[in-house]
Amino acid sequence: MLIDKSVLGKKNADKYFVGYDLGNLISQISYCSIAEKEPETVAVVAGSQQFNIPTVLSKRQEVNQWYFGKEAVKYHQEKSCVYLDGLLEKARKKESILVEDTEYHPVALLALFMKRSLSLLSLLIPLDKVEAMMITVDDLDYEMIEVLTEVVLQMNLKTKQIYFQSHMESFFHYVIRQPKELWNHQVVAFDFTSDYLKSYRLEMNRHTTPMVAFIEKQHIHQINRVIEEQPGEDFGIKDKGLADDLFYKICEETVSGRIVTTVYLVGEGFQGEFTKKSLPFLCNTRRVFGGNNLYSKGACFALWDKLELSESSRAYIFLGEDKLKANLGINLWKRREIIYLPLLDAGVNWYDAKSEVDVTLHQGNTICLLATPLNGKNKREYIMTLDGLPERPEKTTRLRIILDMKSEQIAHITVLDLGFGSVFQSSNLKWEEEFAII
Repeated sequence: MLIDKSVLGKKNADKYFVGYDLGNLISQISYCSIAEKEPETVAVVAGSQQFNIPTVLSKRQEVNQWYFGKEAVKYHQEKSCVYLDGLLEKARKKESILVEDTEYHPVALLALFMKRSLSLLSLLIPLDKVEAMMITVDDLDYEMIEVLTEVVLQMNLKTKQIYFQSHMESFFHYVIRQPKELWNHQVVAFDFTSDYLKSYRLEMNRHTTPMVAFIEKQHIHQINRVIEEQPGEDFGIKDKGLADDLFYKICEETVSGRIVTTVYLVGEGFQGEFTKKSLPFLCNTRRVFGGNNLYSKGACFALWDKLELSESSRAYIFLGEDKLKANLGINLWKRREIIYLPLLDAGVNWYDAKSEVDVTLHQGNTICLLATPLNGKNKREYIMTLDGLPERPEKTTRLRIILDMKSEQIAHITVLDLGFGSVFQSSNLKWEEEFAII
């Protein structure tokens, strides 16, 4: 999407950024005025700290009346509605949903949930004043990007500046907006919002300009032995002593041999008050914070960097799972010497990476692409042969090179024969290939 630079200036002081944390179990919405810069999170009950919106819908039986979130849970418990949960995962898997003999596309139901949930935000700010929205999810893969793109289209929002990012990247943006003494060294987040525990460990390489941030993510499943499901909620802790023992061991393994400045405990699971032994261990020489709106706030902060309204957009590069980890370019002849033409820059989201350039082929029927990893490993060359390209004199073949990514590691290149003006007509040939960049 194009970046609208008009957000700069005092005339946009009444505009807002929105961070939407979309989860399979719960969702949250944060927002901030462009003038204020500090996000607030939408409470499901006015004046409370209840930020979790259950990602569920319910439909009143035999009546076309739909409910979302806590109201949907309430009617489900009263057994007066058809209850629909797991909307995000069903949409990703493209599982159709049958409700009273009517089949619904899961993307349409997910769009309905998001649109209804934004009604909570409309009580606080005018939705037509939303300048940009960042939707953050646990993991971004190709299927999830397709789902979110279709959901956004069906929601028909007034703002066209809508972006996607992972929880990992939202964590990064949240951390770097905190006082620097909190991230002098490594930062860890434990996320207990599902039926297993996730951990994120952020580390900064301060010897580069700009500084490069890395995050290691782990899924920790052994703690699900202490989980029990509760209708309308994420889960409950059935054995607090065992949960504390397991989490203590996880904490030891995570921070052992590392200098960790700050720890964040994210999610409803930690409100079960089972951390009698593990919490004092974490608090020894470390700052520990609890809460459950880190991702939605981080999504708000990310918009400042996305729209280049903050210094951190130039001071730091985040290299997470979704980021391109190598620079891609091509060698060209120019004025009797070979020059390097950059096509894709490391550090951008792989699903946003795209480049198109027209070049003149010097000779032959091959082009050479170069991938330069940021981890310092050797450059990789990829030779693409344009089979069937018409033979023409040197420097009389124009090519259009289109480069994008299929994943963070797989590049997709398309080459079109443009001919050479009125001298040589285009053959209308097209070549497409994929190759690994690291």
